[in-house]
Formats: sequence, structure tokens, C-alpha cells
Amino acid sequence: MDAELAKKWMLLFNEKIQVNKDYLSELDTPIGDGDHGGNMARGMAAVVENLEGKDFTNSAEVFQVVSMQLLSKVGGASGPLYGSAFMGIMKAEKEGTSLVDAVQAGLDMIQKRGKASVGEKTMVDVWAGVVEAIRREELTKETIRALVESTKDMKAMKGRASYVGERSIGHIDPGSYSSGLLFEALLEAEGLA
Repeated sequence: MDAELAKKWMLLFNEKIQVNKDYLSELDTPIGDGDHGGNMARGMAAVVENLEGKDFTNSAEVFQVVSMQLLSKVGGASGPLYGSAFMGIMKAEKEGTSLVDAVQAGLDMIQKRGKASVGEKTMVDVWAGVVEAIRREELTKETIRALVESTKDMKAMKGRASYVGERSIGHIDPGSYSSGLLFEALLEAEGLA
């Protein structure tokens, strides 16, 4: 991925986060602490501020900025998880790997940090599904939305949502929703959506 595409992806992701900020917090209210939208909006605003008007020689430099800003500006679990994900993507991009390997590296870092597995109602469910879809060359907005929607019927086993136990069933995981926005933004950046 070149620096221009990486930057476009992040700018589109920011737009989606800002538009969906209130909805993300609404999703987070019954099963979390209601701040996912505000946290992500603040973090992505800082990302954009640090990307705009600057030239980058490669995508790894872009993702390093993203990682650092999200780690330092986003509270709760989202900052460390997203920051770690982009750290993984940055390292993979430095090695010049494929998109699927870069997303897998991001997923690996999320799992290393959050200790979550597929089926535990976390952003891992979306990231793992996206990796598989990219592998099969079948990543579409419909696939992404189905992955996000699938978290609704799961019982949260990790993170703050796990504290509410059975009451987490019937709610879409907010981190999964924001991850869905991330990958929809990727499709749009690549001109595939």
C-alpha cells in the first residue's frame, strides 16, 4: 500500500467515525461506559491533524502516526487496541507485505494486547472475518456489515461488556462496529465500494 492510499484510508475512516460518533457511544452505553464514540472521534481527529499537510514516503510512516495518536489520545480499551493494531500494520507495511498480511499483523497485535479470541464479542470477530474475506478476495461492505451484525447475538466474554454477562446479548459490540467502519473506509479508499 502506498502512503497516499494509507492516508486516504485514514481520512475516510475519520469521516465515518465523526459521523457515527453518537451511535458508537449509544452502542457502548448498555454494555460499556458509553464513551467509545467520543474516544474514537477525539483520537481520529488527532490522527488527521497529524497527517494533513505532511508528506510521507511510505505507508508505514502513516500508520506510525496513526498508532501513536490513538495510543496517546484514546481512552479506555480502544486506544491500546487500535494503537496496537496500527503498530502491527506499520511493521508489516515496513516489510512490504500484502494487504492480508498487514491486516493479519494488526489482528495479531489486537489479540496479543486484548487476549480475545473469535466468538467473544470483540473487534477480533470483525478483524478475523475480514482477514478471511480478503484471503478469498471476497471483502465487500455486505460481508463487513454481516460480521459486525454477528456480534449482536454473542455473549461478551472479554472487556467491560463481559461484566453485564447475558445482558450483553442483543447488542452490537461497539469496537466491532468501529472496526466495520475502518474496513468500509478501506474499500472506499481502494475504489471498491
